[in-house]
Amino acid sequence: MSYSEKMLAALSNGQIDTAKKHFAWALRKDDDQTLYSLAEELYGLGFLKQAERTYKKLLAKYPDEDDLRTSLADIAIDEDDTDLALDYLQQVKPDSPAYVQALLVEADLYQTQELFEVSEQKLKEAYQLAPDEPVVEFALAEFYFLIRNYGQATRFYLDLIKQGQLEISKVNLVERLGVAYAESGHFEQAVGYLEQIKPAKLTPDSQFELGFTYLQLNEPQKAVDIFDKLREQDNQYASLYPYLAQAQEQLHQLDKALLTLQEGLAVDQYNEQLYLQTARLALKLDDQELAEKYLREGLSIDPDNLTTVLELSNLLVQRDRYQDNIDLLDQYLQSNEFDPQFYWNLAISNDRLDHFQAAKDNYEAAYPFFEHNKDFLKPAIYFFREAGMADSAVVALRNYLTIEPDDGEMVAMLEDYEDQGY
Repeated sequence: MSYSEKMLAALSNGQIDTAKKHFAWALRKDDDQTLYSLAEELYGLGFLKQAERTYKKLLAKYPDEDDLRTSLADIAIDEDDTDLALDYLQQVKPDSPAYVQALLVEADLYQTQELFEVSEQKLKEAYQLAPDEPVVEFALAEFYFLIRNYGQATRFYLDLIKQGQLEISKVNLVERLGVAYAESGHFEQAVGYLEQIKPAKLTPDSQFELGFTYLQLNEPQKAVDIFDKLREQDNQYASLYPYLAQAQEQLHQLDKALLTLQEGLAVDQYNEQLYLQTARLALKLDDQELAEKYLREGLSIDPDNLTTVLELSNLLVQRDRYQDNIDLLDQYLQSNEFDPQFYWNLAISNDRLDHFQAAKDNYEAAYPFFEHNKDFLKPAIYFFREAGMADSAVVALRNYLTIEPDDGEMVAMLEDYEDQGY
């Protein structure tokens, strides 16, 4: 047994000190091919320093073996030593047999720096030099998958699968293709590929994508089945909860959906969208107090989420909590953060509390946004009439009657104003 083999055996048994001794002897006594295999094994196991020492020893003996430089560059990237990695890679010239591999490593380096355009250039150059090399196509597919260019990613994954390449670097290409199709909205194609994989071999991410795809294909029961299995395997997978609840809601299982969302909030307690979804479901269950609770909790996490603010405001108006609504919205109007509906809700609230000037100001502020909305116009007309604002009332009446010409009460009111010369 070589010293390299003894070292690896010691590592597998957790005998670190013994492994260190065998490693020192391996560098002195083992042949070069054995040392190269040792370096590969050590790199795969995450022993970067030992792998680096071994590659360097071999490079000193074989300075023309550029694949050693690409391996050392890989290690330098893993250790966040960009300058060293580039130094190794720039020593690999275009006429070197290792040049294509160097381009792939360089592309990986630029990806870690989020220099995606440069990374793509390196990958395209590698593809021009070796268009039939599966590892190059795979690198391109993974790159486009990473930057969410799923159209390009599917092109390369499909080509690899047609060549009979179903797995590269422990990545299931059929699964990856299915996820790419799902992410790009091609749900029929996505489910066709994802269903080919045995459930036990689906990664959590792919299980999620399959459940999501079933949901988009209007198959909520299948979605529930997949999401339930994912929850059993990993109940901390936060993304599943809103979609599981959505599927349960489609199946009219509202109580179950509410429990699911509450479970999700226990896992992902800072997700303001989850609070909003839970509040909406509570309203469907006619539990206004619970809905208000979740809306306020969501606002405590993200006070600037105007969707949540508006839904809470609507709820307060619905519950005749007019002063609470005014207190809520005033702070947003003062900070110039508003939705036009805020004016409408403030107009209603101030009107109900007999705050004439505030109601008038807010009806007038809301009017340009809702002048063709009959639900806004009718109460505005009554307010303008009671406030003696005849001109505003007539304009609002005429707008209203273009939408509802058969509303006899409004027709009569307009005729009265016209008889008075308006």
